[in-house]
Amino acid sequence: MSSGPDSRRGMLRLLVILLTVALSFPLTAAERPPSGQTEVWLVTYGPGEIYWQRFGHNAIWIRDAGLGLDHVFNFGFFDFGQENFFLRFLQGRMQYFSAARPSREEFADYINENRSIRAQRLDLSEQQKLRLIEYLLEESSPQNRDYLYDYYVNNCSTRVRDAIDLAMDGLLKSEFQPLDADQTWRDETRRLTAADFWLYLGLEVGLGSPVDRVISRWQDMFIPAVLADALASVTYSGDEFERPLVLEDTVLYQSSIDPPPAFPAAWWPRYLLVSLGLVLSGWLLCRFLPWPIARGLSRTWLVISGFAGLVLAYLWLGTDHWAAGANLNLLVFFPLLVVLPFWKGIEKIILLLVSGLSLLAVLMVFLPPYQYNLDVLAAFLPLNLAAAAGLFRSRMS
Repeated sequence: MSSGPDSRRGMLRLLVILLTVALSFPLTAAERPPSGQTEVWLVTYGPGEIYWQRFGHNAIWIRDAGLGLDHVFNFGFFDFGQENFFLRFLQGRMQYFSAARPSREEFADYINENRSIRAQRLDLSEQQKLRLIEYLLEESSPQNRDYLYDYYVNNCSTRVRDAIDLAMDGLLKSEFQPLDADQTWRDETRRLTAADFWLYLGLEVGLGSPVDRVISRWQDMFIPAVLADALASVTYSGDEFERPLVLEDTVLYQSSIDPPPAFPAAWWPRYLLVSLGLVLSGWLLCRFLPWPIARGLSRTWLVISGFAGLVLAYLWLGTDHWAAGANLNLLVFFPLLVVLPFWKGIEKIILLLVSGLSLLAVLMVFLPPYQYNLDVLAAFLPLNLAAAAGLFRSRMS
C-alpha cells in the first residue's frame, strides 16, 4: 500500500512523538525518511492463574524497524495504591489507565506469568495506521489516559476494539453489531471462571439478570480471544479486491495453562452435592448437640444469608455495578433474614417464608427476566430450608 508525501510526513511526525512519549525513541530518526513498513498488530494474551487474569487480555502493537519503533499500547493498567482503590472497586468506579511500553518488556511480563501470546498483523492502509496511532497517542497522554473501567462495556478489549474500528471508519461495528452472539455476558463469564470454584460461585451470586440478555457479536468482543477470532474472519474491500484483514496470525508464546472451554458446562450438580453434604453433616452434628446449639447454628446461617442479601441489594441500588442489578438471587438471600431469626415465636413464619421464597426462586428460572442461577439455587436453597426447618424444630423441643 502506498501513500502521498503529506501522509508519510504525518506518519513520521506521529511516530517521533510516540517514541518520545515512550522515553525510548532515538530522536535522530526524525532525520530519516519514513520506512513505509509500519506494522499494526493485535496482541491477545491468554488467561492466567490469578482471578483477574481469567478473561485474558489484549493490546495493540506498533512496529517500524526503519524507525526503531517497537511499542505495545495497553489499556489494562490499574494501581492498587490509587486513592480509595477498594472503595472505588466496591462502588463500581474503578479507574484504569493506558500506556505504551517497549514490546520486549511487555511480552516478558506475560511470559513470566505463563500466559500465551497471539499476534495478528492487520492489513491497514497508511491513512488508517495514521488515524490509529494518532488515537492511541491521544488516549495514552497524561490528560486522557485514565478511564472508568467496566467489566463488560468499557474494558481493555472493548477499548482495543474501538480503536481498530475507528481506524477502519466503523467497519467492524457495522459488520458485527447486527449479529447475535452465540453466548451472553453470563455465559462468557461462566466458561472463563469454571476452573475456580469460589470465583465462579461468587460471580453467579453477584451478577443479576442484565448479563443474561442476548448481546451482539460486537458486544461479545469484551473478551479478547473473541475479538481476535472475529478479526481473523473479516474481509473487506481494498483498492482492487477483497482481502483479509489479518495478514499474519502467529503464536509468540504457548502457555502450559489449559485453555478455557468453548461453552459453559452445567456445574449446578457439584454445588448441589456440596450443599446436601453440608446439610447431612449438620443434621448428624445436631443429633449429638443440645437443641440450643442447633438453634444457634440455624439462626447463624439465616443471618449470614440475610446479610448476603443486603450486600446484593446494595450492589444493585447503591453502586454503579449495573451488572448486579435486578438480581433474582435476592429470593435466595432475603435481606430481612438478618433480623427475623431473633424474633421469638415466629419460627413457623420464617419456615413458611423461606419455603415460599425458595419455591418462587425455582419458578423464576422459567419466567422473565430469565436469569440463570441454577448454581446458586443448588448451592444455597438446601441450606436455607434446612436452617429454617432446624429453627422451627428447635422451638418444638
